[in-house]
Amino acid sequence: MTRFFARCVLALAVCGLCGVAWAADKVVVGSKRFTESYILGEIVHQTLQKAGVPSEHKQGLGNTGILEQALATGSVDVYPEYTGTIVRELLKRDGNPTLAELNTWLAPRGLKAAVPLGFNNTYALAMRESQAKALGITRISDLLQPQAAALRFGLSHEFLARADGWPALKSAYKLPMQLSGGIDHGIAYDAIAAERVDVIDIYSTDAKVGRFALRVLQDDLGFFPKYDAVLLMRSGVDPTPLKGLEGRIDEKTMIALNAQVELDGSTFADVARQFVAGGATRPAKVSQGFWSRLFADDFGRLAAQHLMLVFGSLLIAVVVGLPLGVSSWAWPRSAAPLLAATGILQTVPSLALLAFLIAIVGGIGLVPAVLALFLYALLPIVRNTYTGLSGVSVDMRDAALSLGLTPPQCLRFVVLPLALPTIMAGIKTAAVINVGTATMAAFIGAGGFGERIVAGLAVNDTGAMLAGALPSAALALLVQLVFDRIEASLVRGVSRAETMGE
Repeated sequence: MTRFFARCVLALAVCGLCGVAWAADKVVVGSKRFTESYILGEIVHQTLQKAGVPSEHKQGLGNTGILEQALATGSVDVYPEYTGTIVRELLKRDGNPTLAELNTWLAPRGLKAAVPLGFNNTYALAMRESQAKALGITRISDLLQPQAAALRFGLSHEFLARADGWPALKSAYKLPMQLSGGIDHGIAYDAIAAERVDVIDIYSTDAKVGRFALRVLQDDLGFFPKYDAVLLMRSGVDPTPLKGLEGRIDEKTMIALNAQVELDGSTFADVARQFVAGGATRPAKVSQGFWSRLFADDFGRLAAQHLMLVFGSLLIAVVVGLPLGVSSWAWPRSAAPLLAATGILQTVPSLALLAFLIAIVGGIGLVPAVLALFLYALLPIVRNTYTGLSGVSVDMRDAALSLGLTPPQCLRFVVLPLALPTIMAGIKTAAVINVGTATMAAFIGAGGFGERIVAGLAVNDTGAMLAGALPSAALALLVQLVFDRIEASLVRGVSRAETMGE
């Protein structure tokens, strides 16, 4: 059992090393999970390819913290970022430094900012124009007025947590509002249009500001720093092939590119391709039916990645979880701490666990994703193994021992077979849970059907989200069906064994 586990870990390590070696020959471009970042990442990727530089685009990678870890570990070489985010979030500083000053601060981290793209995409707060006009609100300071007390805020999760986000903004303007939950940036516009919320945070280059008739509140205290778009990269990356992008994208151009995706329905790749080619015409919108989107060209790749994530992590969880379950049964005093420890793992937020594992493993992709899923799968396997073994009667064990079997033989040939249906139920639960949880792997570039869900969420495209969610749900049902058949077969076998024993 120990050898088998060692082989599994070794295989995962080899996969990780092979991935690193393969990626070492090309520039890996990253992007965050909002429309503009997808587009800019794709533009960088296609620009490198056009220049003859091998490149790969790992899109929709979680948040700033994930990409910071990815840069530090060499899993990503370059990604589009904003100077304000670099200063406040990564460097924990204030002010609006020049690019030279910024690079002086970044140098000790082995990073540099280059290729200023030409536009400033600042944060802002926005309201429906009709409501803002009725309440007489034009500036953020106006939110202090009594008539603003009942306004409902729908701020993005990242904005609520950023150093340059809500906590600091609230302090600077002395705003009295107490906010609890957040909303994804991709669906905030629909929420404000439906009047479920009244105030949202936006990016100044968002294409939907005009479409949804929003009033952008003036930052009258000058709280927000400059968010000039640049390419943040590792120090060893040569920016020369990307120099053609410098100053080429102004705010008007970026808004138009965002609109082609969010309003016209073009793909990130098509918009980027047209821009890199010269941007003379708008990419044609290709109307796709749902079934065409569901079984698109990437279906096979995503399915294979999803299966690898689910069953790779499940295999390791079985190899580790079964001995832990047996140990908790054999030594009762260890049961409570072991079950408590595996239970605590279930409470760790997935993105936090992924970020931690990226730092430990030294990369993004398959290996940290499989390890995270393995940790989440431990609880049902350990608990059901312990429960199944505890459910075998003492009389049955005594009978086996009286026939001359040693305790290990009794465990192997009597107790484990009788407990097997309960153990398999735990493995089934872990497998089904992992099918759904595996969608989170898209946040660290591990692929799977989560890629479609994350991309769809970025532009509030229900069709794209369903094209990722439905295959994942179907896979969960298929896994449950297969394990139900196995479990039923085991129950029949145990029933026959107990009948023969009587």
